[in-house]
Amino acid sequence: MIDRLYTQMQAMQVLNRSQEMTADNLSNINTPGFKGTKVFYRMFQENVNGKTISKSVPMQQVNLEQGVLEPTGNEFDMGINGDGFFVVEENGEQFLTRDGRFHLNPDGYLVNSSGAKVMGDSGPVQLAEYMQSNGETGGNVMLEVSKDGTIRLNNKAQDRLRIVNVEDPAMLNRKGSAYFSVIDEDMLSEDSTGMVMQGYYEKGNVQPLTEMVDMMRNMQVFESQQRALKTTDEMLSQVTTRLGRF
Repeated sequence: MIDRLYTQMQAMQVLNRSQEMTADNLSNINTPGFKGTKVFYRMFQENVNGKTISKSVPMQQVNLEQGVLEPTGNEFDMGINGDGFFVVEENGEQFLTRDGRFHLNPDGYLVNSSGAKVMGDSGPVQLAEYMQSNGETGGNVMLEVSKDGTIRLNNKAQDRLRIVNVEDPAMLNRKGSAYFSVIDEDMLSEDSTGMVMQGYYEKGNVQPLTEMVDMMRNMQVFESQQRALKTTDEMLSQVTTRLGRF
C-alpha cells in the first residue's frame, strides 16, 4: 500500500510538471518567434528499500516546427523560412533567436526590440551608411536583404546576417521567451538551409487548441490520481487503526 501511495504521488508530480510546460506555451502564444516546449516521458528504474520501482520522468524539448511568417512591409523585419537561428549579442553574451523584428539604433546598429545587437559575419551589423543616406537624400536609400542574409544598400553588399543551425534540439537551453543558448557551441553549424524573408516576422508555433486539450487532459488525470491517493490514504488509516487493537 505504501508503494501505491508513492506511485500516485509520483504521477501527480509528473502531471504538475507537464501542466507547467503547457501553461508556459499558452502564455507565449503571441510572442514572435516563440518555440513551444514538447513534453515526453522517459522511464527510469530505481531501487527503493530493496525493491526495483519504475517511474516516468517528464522531459522537455524545444519544438522547432516552423511558425507562420506574417508579412509586415517593414524592411527591417526578418523571418527565417526553414531551419536556423539569428544570433544576437546582449550584455556581452550571444543568444540564438527566431524573433526577427529588428530596427536601427541611434548608432546605426541593427538591434532587436530588447536592444541586443544582431550579429553578422564580421560582428555586430552596423548600417551607419543607411542613416547618413537617409539624412542626405530624404530616404531614397534602398535596403535589400537576400534569402542568404546578405544585406545590401543601393545594391552594394554591406554584411551578411549570421544564421546558425543546431544539430540536436536537446542541446538548446531556453533563456526567457525569445532566446536560446547551447550547452556546447561545437553543436552549432554556420551553413543554414533556412531562407531569410525580408518584410516578414515569424509568429510563435504554439497550437492553442492542442495545448488546451493537453491542459484539460492533465487536469482530469491529476484529479483522478488525487482521488485515488485519498482512497489509498483512508484504507491505510483503517488498516493502521485495526492493527492497533491487537
